[in-house]
Amino acid sequence: MTGYGKAVAECSDKKLTVEIRSLNSKSLDLNTRLPFLYKEKELEIRKILSEKLQRGKVDFSIQTEITADNKTQQINSDIIKAYMQEFRQIVPEANDAELLSIVMRLPDVMTFTCNSLAEDEWDLCQKIILEAIENLQFFRTDEGKVLEQEFVQRIQIILSLLIDIEPFEKERIGILKERFVKNLEELSVEYDENRFEQELVYYLEKLDVTEEKVRLKNHCEYFLKTLESPDSNGKKLGFITQEIGREINTLGSKSNHSEMQKIVVQMKDELEKIKEQALNIL
Repeated sequence: MTGYGKAVAECSDKKLTVEIRSLNSKSLDLNTRLPFLYKEKELEIRKILSEKLQRGKVDFSIQTEITADNKTQQINSDIIKAYMQEFRQIVPEANDAELLSIVMRLPDVMTFTCNSLAEDEWDLCQKIILEAIENLQFFRTDEGKVLEQEFVQRIQIILSLLIDIEPFEKERIGILKERFVKNLEELSVEYDENRFEQELVYYLEKLDVTEEKVRLKNHCEYFLKTLESPDSNGKKLGFITQEIGREINTLGSKSNHSEMQKIVVQMKDELEKIKEQALNIL
């Protein structure tokens, strides 16, 4: 969702500059800074931005640079003098040029002889708003390509770790059987070997992770497939990571083997990094 877009155009008596900055956010958090004449169009501007950008912490601004031919604004000299006098009292060491640059950005220093926005100027402004949005979308797309590569790399790591589990999965069965036999021998009691084998099989079935491995592999492949979709899919990717996390957690709880648990920890680490970045996808 991070991006920056800018567009500039000139009409008969002024230069218009539109700037849009976007940061990551769960919803659309829109902040607008508009010249006086554009306040009447704020709702329309917000509608355009919400439809095009969807999510993100967005700072939007329109700046107007007055040309010599512009007669719609006049300097309010009385207000400027009052501001300058107050600033000199607060900061006596500041020079007039510094104070004037600050004062000219304050409210009411300009008076308007025109109380409504010209239709042709608004039409031009809409065009450069869309142009700035398009430039921002290019920026977002480039960032998205980088994130896509990172996602693919981390999912592939999880899948490779899943393969690494297999030898330890088989090894732990022998270890568990030896442990049970040893404990029974230490108790010095007689036991039915057939019944022992049945109980052992039942116990090992409870620790079987075949289904979890299959589901985890499927979820990872579905994640990669969803990445290729042209539609907005940030929330969907978030849901898939939740399912991946469930299977990894179950693998950890059933592992009963130190090396398997180490691999599960590595999987969790990769998944957390994916989750953090998935929040930044539309």
